[in-house]
Parts: sequence; structure tokens; C-alpha cells
Amino acid sequence: MLCGKTPVKGGGGSTAAVYLNVYDLTAINGYAYWLGLGVYHSGVEVHGVEYAFGAHEYPSTGIFEGEPRQCEGFTFRKSILIGWTDMSPTQVKVLMEQLAEKYRGNAYNLISKNCNHFCNDACIKLTTNPIPNWINRLARIGFLCKCIIPVNLNSTKVGHNNKVQDNVGEGVKKKLKSSSNSSSSSSSPPPTVAAASRSSLLAS
Repeated sequence: MLCGKTPVKGGGGSTAAVYLNVYDLTAINGYAYWLGLGVYHSGVEVHGVEYAFGAHEYPSTGIFEGEPRQCEGFTFRKSILIGWTDMSPTQVKVLMEQLAEKYRGNAYNLISKNCNHFCNDACIKLTTNPIPNWINRLARIGFLCKCIIPVNLNSTKVGHNNKVQDNVGEGVKKKLKSSSNSSSSSSSPPPTVAAASRSSLLAS
């Protein structure tokens, strides 16, 4: 299934397929999906790595990476081909570092800045194609979400254990260090291992 503009495979250089992997956050999706609704988590798969965005309580990146279609805690629904990118794996990581400035763990909001917003931004930058509208429809009609979305999903946190790289790229470390210094005192306690595993990725 394609979305937006029809993805066209590049001619000259090497290109990589970009997929949107969609997961169910709630059993309600079994019915809501057929109505074009539902509560979904999503991740962008490119070069064999899935990138996604989740919440934690620290002002560091909420973007994490893991095995495609294996996001722990969610039920995989489907994979959608969004398009093709000419970016190399290294260039993709640089892009994720850039997006990390916007998608911090403590900025996560189910209505205004969730995993689907991240995936849409990433897919547009990778392929120029947006994600399908139905993936994030409930966020756009947020006043209904309070009635439809279970309360425990309003601050969705993503835990990945060994699925996530615990190392952060050097470039990200420097950026996060400078941002942490400006937003919190040096006496602040360091993130817990669980929080670090949720927020850390982009290994060099």
C-alpha cells in the first residue's frame, strides 16, 4: 500500500525503501481501524533500522532505534511503503540527530507531538511523502481523544530493554549535554537506566 505521491525508485544511485511500521496501542483498534480511526504507534524503517519517538521525563532525545516491526509492548499491525530515499545510513543518522532537537522525551504529547508526528516529519524529509492521514487522525481531532483514548495512554511511554541501543552518538551527546546544562542544574540526578534505554539511540 502506497500513500501520498506514488514512490518512484531512484534511477542512478543506490536508494533504500522507507517503510512506516504501524502498531496497535489498544484493542479498540480491532474495530476502529475499519472506521479509519484507532490509536497507533508508528516507526520509520530504513536501511534495516526502525526509528521511533517515545516519552520520558528528561530533556534529551526521545527518538530511539530498534529492530523493524518488533517494537516491544505494542502489537504490529502493518508495514506501509512510503517511498525511497537516496540517504545513506550515515546521513539518516544525521537526520535523526537533527530531529532529536525537536523530539525530546519530555516534550512528548499524545495530541500535539507524538510518535506519528515524528514519523511524518521523518518520512517527508526522507522521501517527500507524508504518512497516511488515518495513522494520526485522532490526534487531529483531539477533543474526541479524551473520550476514545484510554487514560493510561495519554502519556504513552515506550520501553525497549535490549531492543534499543544504549549509546548515543557523539554529536548527540554534545548537543544533549549543552541543552541539559542550560535547562537543568549540574546537581540534577542522572537518568535512570530505564529512561536512558528509552531515550538513547543513534549509535555512531
